[in-house]
Amino acid sequence: MGTSEPDGQHDLIIIGGGIGGIISLKYAKDVGLDAILLEKGDAVGGLWRDLPAWQDLQIRKEDWTLGDLPIAGEDQASVLANIREWVERFELAPSIRLHARVSSARPGDGGWRVSADGYTGRSRFLIAATGGHNRAVVPQIDRALSTLTEYHSSALRDPSELADKDVVVVGGGASAYDLLDLCFEREARSVTWVYRSLKWMLPSLRPKYYATNLRALARMQMLGTSVATMNERVNLDLRARYKKAGLDDLTPDEPIDLRHQMLIPGRRRMVRNVGHIMRHRGEIVRIEGNTVRLSTEQSCRADLVLWGTGYDTDLSYLEAGDLSRLTRLEAIGRRCGAYFLALDAPNLFILAPGILETITSTPWAYAHAARSIMSHIRGTPVFNSVPIDSNANYFDLVRFLAKHDRVNFPRVWWYLKYLNLALRHPAARPMPIP
Repeated sequence: MGTSEPDGQHDLIIIGGGIGGIISLKYAKDVGLDAILLEKGDAVGGLWRDLPAWQDLQIRKEDWTLGDLPIAGEDQASVLANIREWVERFELAPSIRLHARVSSARPGDGGWRVSADGYTGRSRFLIAATGGHNRAVVPQIDRALSTLTEYHSSALRDPSELADKDVVVVGGGASAYDLLDLCFEREARSVTWVYRSLKWMLPSLRPKYYATNLRALARMQMLGTSVATMNERVNLDLRARYKKAGLDDLTPDEPIDLRHQMLIPGRRRMVRNVGHIMRHRGEIVRIEGNTVRLSTEQSCRADLVLWGTGYDTDLSYLEAGDLSRLTRLEAIGRRCGAYFLALDAPNLFILAPGILETITSTPWAYAHAARSIMSHIRGTPVFNSVPIDSNANYFDLVRFLAKHDRVNFPRVWWYLKYLNLALRHPAARPMPIP
């Protein structure tokens, strides 16, 4: 891919070559900004470039892709190919610099100075598009002569290792649900599940990407259904589904609130085999040889421990006060105005809060966010300094941006356009590129 001369001067520097960074670059080029994207790896793709091949989407491929950008399936390879198609289709390669790990991004003189491997540049604006899932979390525990194999969910490359093994899965969210499902697909000898708390899932005996109906959510949002009403409906539906699936004892402690929680699609093999899972509510405190000791003072023997304990966010390359030390998306979101505008440094946008860990199509959300960010950069104030303490689920983001971005959302017409998309756009066709 293309290169840029050292000590370059740009309108915009984008850090991160995942789907958010690539889409941001596309919209920057659309409006004629001098923009460059810095990617630490040898290819674009972000997290999807690094994930194992067994990982897949939580939504249908028709909801992931936009326009006529092809995607063959919901699997990791297809998603990665779709991200790369953005680069090819919109001729973004000349503005992408690979092998450029950013060591520091420092504000000053009305802009930013960015230092990366083999590159130093300045820009008026900066987009941190390094995502919210860029540091795998594995709790620090005592280990004494451990003979167990351990993997974080992002590091399990060969699932065949699970066959005929005694496996312990740790965690109570999407990653742990994936790992439990994988254990039964690959015929583990026994499965033990350790968790401190549980997140809501939508039990289903279909593949997980069919469980969440984004198009139905869009219809309710554009017809003005309140979040309170949606919460009431969803909670009634979930409790009925949990009861039917025999999952009553896995019901989370608190009702789901779509303003702050993500509804995770259920994993069919996990649901079918939940009665064969040995469950412990607690945490691992020590591993001795091949024995896993729990905070409940119980123990079990195992061959493998799989950590489905999620990710932290790493913004340590930013010189932006307390913001640089935050690692959780919720905390970072509280330091951003209108979802994306950082409060701790000037001319800085952070993409992950308000988009990741919500019920949405990530490319759809990134495209709308990036389009409005470019309007802001070009002089139309879109983003203020007021943090939003709520998720931006799917069309919620459109409704929010439409209040502030009159360049991209003309009065009245924007609503008619998106109402038509919500009510009439075929489920078998991807949403158009904004």
